[in-house]
This record gives sequence, structure tokens and C-alpha cells, in this order.
Amino acid sequence: MDATFWALVGLIIFLGILAYVKVPAMIAGALDKRADQIRNELEEAKKLREEAQQLLAEYQRKRKEAESEAESILGAAEREAALLRADAKAKTEEYVTRRTAMAEQKIRQAEAEAINEVRAKAVDLAIVAAEKLIASKVDSKASGELFKTSLGEIKTQLN
Repeated sequence: MDATFWALVGLIIFLGILAYVKVPAMIAGALDKRADQIRNELEEAKKLREEAQQLLAEYQRKRKEAESEAESILGAAEREAALLRADAKAKTEEYVTRRTAMAEQKIRQAEAEAINEVRAKAVDLAIVAAEKLIASKVDSKASGELFKTSLGEIKTQLN
């Protein structure tokens, strides 16, 4: 009997003791437990990945909504600015038209005043000329009455 035989016998006894103490069952249990733990971690990782994808989809949806809302706000602001420009333009044109009309009215009024003033001066000159002419041709008493009568007639014609 050599040492190899005794090494074989020692190995068989050792393996028998291991089987008796149920070491393979403990190893298998530990491996099963580790496999279950890895399976649970994989399932949790899968759930976390799905949640992350849902969050990503939700944030992308919210981003798109925010972009569309920003575009609608921008469009509304542009429309409002266009309305304000049109309103300001209309008000400016109305103001210019009103000021032009006022200026034209003042010009017409000044023309009428100038015409009336010229007429008044012409009447005054005509009265003075008539007075001198009548005074040179008529005596003073008759000329005074004639002057008053003529003056009354001119005033009635002017009114």
C-alpha cells in the first residue's frame, strides 16, 4: 500500500464527511440563494429601466408641450404686436388728418377774416370818398342828412 492508495482513501473519507455534513446541499443552497438574489436584482433593474423610460417619455412630452405653448405665446404676442402697430398707425393717421383739417379750417378762417377786413376798409374808403364828393357838391346841412341816410343804407346792405 503506497501513499497514493492512502491519499485516495483519505479523499473518499473526506468526500464522505462532506456528504454526511451536507456540504453540497449548503453549496447548492448558497448558489440558489445567490441566483435568486441576482434574479431579483435583474428584475429590479428592469423595473428601474422601465420607470426611467417612462420618466424620459413624460419629460419629452412635457418639453414638447412647453415648446408648443411657447410657440403659441410667441404667436399671440406677434399678433398682438401687429394689432398694436395697426392701431398706432390708424391713430397716427387719424391725428394727422384731424390736424390737417384744423389747419385748413384756420386757413379758411384767416382768409375770411382778411376778406372781411378788406371789405371793411373798402367800405370805409368808399364812405370817406362819398363824403368828400357829397361835401363838395352839396351844402353842409343837406350833406349831413344825405350822409346819415347813405350811411344807414350801407349798414343795412352789409348786414
